[in-house]
Amino acid sequence: MKKDIILAGVGGQGILSIAAIIGTAAIESNLHLKQAEVHGMSQRGGDVQSHLRISDKPIHSDLIPNGGADLIISVEPMEALRYLPYLSKNGWLITNTNAYVNIPNYPNYDELMQTIKAFKNHIALDADKTAKDIGSSRSMNMVVLGAASKFLDMPYEKLEAGIRAIFGRKGDKIVEANLNAMNAGREIAK
Repeated sequence: MKKDIILAGVGGQGILSIAAIIGTAAIESNLHLKQAEVHGMSQRGGDVQSHLRISDKPIHSDLIPNGGADLIISVEPMEALRYLPYLSKNGWLITNTNAYVNIPNYPNYDELMQTIKAFKNHIALDADKTAKDIGSSRSMNMVVLGAASKFLDMPYEKLEAGIRAIFGRKGDKIVEANLNAMNAGREIAK
């Protein structure tokens, strides 16, 4: 088993929480894990990305080469496209469709979505709306994680345990909201 994943988004959207949950699930599944993340301007709405490499064999590098990613999991559509050069020809792009317009030259939204929808292996969902509809607007990132969950090649229960481990100190209500959001995303992706 080997899975190379690029996580992408904008500071404050929960990319590092997704990375922590997947990483926790990988370790609990007795898998090897390497992670590299970039979040220099993340507190000011800058781009955030994380490379996650998961395998049942030792991993020598934490960086994914161009064309080597099995998945791009993005919580913002422009950020999904920024990392397309990393995606393998049979890889999957899973992205939120809700744009976070924080720059004056943000691409035309319709053209952006046409590019995403033209990509053969993609799931594009309005994770913000789904999170809001289930009463947990801050859990948009968990909706996206749920949509990507079937591509991670690890038991869904391990991801649920990852949510409990990462958010447990915040209380049962927060844990339940995140579990519900992840499940909602998983249902949409079916």
